[in-house]
Amino acid sequence: MKLAFPLQKPPVFSTWLSPDSHFLSLFHSTRSFSLSSLSPRNAVQAMSSRCKPASPTFKTVTVSFPELKNKDEDLSEKIKDGFGPHGLGILSISEVPGYTLLRQKLLQLAPELANLPEELKKELEDPDSRYNFGWSHGKEKLESGKLDVLKGSFYANPILDVPTTEDSLIQRYPSYCCPNIWPKNSLPELEEAFKALGKLMLEVGLMLAYHCDRYVKKETRVPNNKGLEQILQHSRCHKGRLLYYFPRIQSDLGEDSTALSSWCGWHTDHGSLTGLTCGIFTRGSEQIECPDNDAGLYIKTRSDEIVKVVFGEDEIAYQIGETTEILSGGRLCATPHCVKAPRGEKTLGVERSTFALFMQPDWDEKLTFPKDVKFHSEFIPPEGTVTFGEYSEMLINKYYG
Repeated sequence: MKLAFPLQKPPVFSTWLSPDSHFLSLFHSTRSFSLSSLSPRNAVQAMSSRCKPASPTFKTVTVSFPELKNKDEDLSEKIKDGFGPHGLGILSISEVPGYTLLRQKLLQLAPELANLPEELKKELEDPDSRYNFGWSHGKEKLESGKLDVLKGSFYANPILDVPTTEDSLIQRYPSYCCPNIWPKNSLPELEEAFKALGKLMLEVGLMLAYHCDRYVKKETRVPNNKGLEQILQHSRCHKGRLLYYFPRIQSDLGEDSTALSSWCGWHTDHGSLTGLTCGIFTRGSEQIECPDNDAGLYIKTRSDEIVKVVFGEDEIAYQIGETTEILSGGRLCATPHCVKAPRGEKTLGVERSTFALFMQPDWDEKLTFPKDVKFHSEFIPPEGTVTFGEYSEMLINKYYG
């Protein structure tokens, strides 16, 4: 049974975060939600006789690539089930040609990058961009306020090596306008693998954006001058993030490891669409299955229920960001999420690699927010219009000073 609620009302409160933030994001809403309102196709029996998850587990709504590629295909119901107000803000794409190999090629390079000598990784750091380009480790804060040393990240724009040469823009929007930094000598194959996977995920994401626009227009019955697809097609702000979670050791298995958000803190993406790969687990040089069924992606629903979400290793998952939620008038909904680390003796020495693509508007893209979105007032001028670059920098400044 689906509980009714007004689609036009935005959440009463939400904390907006940058893509690499790991602070707690509360998400309260006037909307009603219950697990029973989710489409039956989402539910899966992911319980194991040896390890029963504490939260219900749901399979993402899945669209096949042939369906997605067909512009005449009506995907409204699947878009609604995955991204709509009753959904979990996530949807996956299956059968993407070439994806499996590109994912494997890039993710297997994450341990090699993380294990480069410290002096070489130091050369890949970019403090001017607040470590939003190149290598980053121990620069971000967890919910507890401690520096996050459990994982390392490598950031780059997979589409443009040099988004702009204008010094004024680089100084104004360093998180987006700085040039890429590649380990051309120490790990030259990273650049090609990073760009190949990032470009493919962007291409698939743009196809998904087209169907999202069709759904929103159908729901509002009012033609939009500029939809999500067009905004993302012309953006220079797309950012890829290769993540590497360091092997767990006995000293890691302390109090913090019991938290649901032990690997990635609660946050809500602030951009448009976030593409995600399924992570790869390794011990030494051997690829293994995840040693703990409780580990993985968790999402907080509109009624503050917490569920675990799974998708296939050969699927690309996409999550809605809050910019898209606001600009779609609540038809496409973002949700807070976190990642739980595996626990137990079997996790010792286990490392994880994954990749995220943050699809975002251009820094010059003007975003006009609804006047009744009261909780964004500290970031938005009285007329309710701000560029995405201005908006993002205000957020990053708030959380990183």
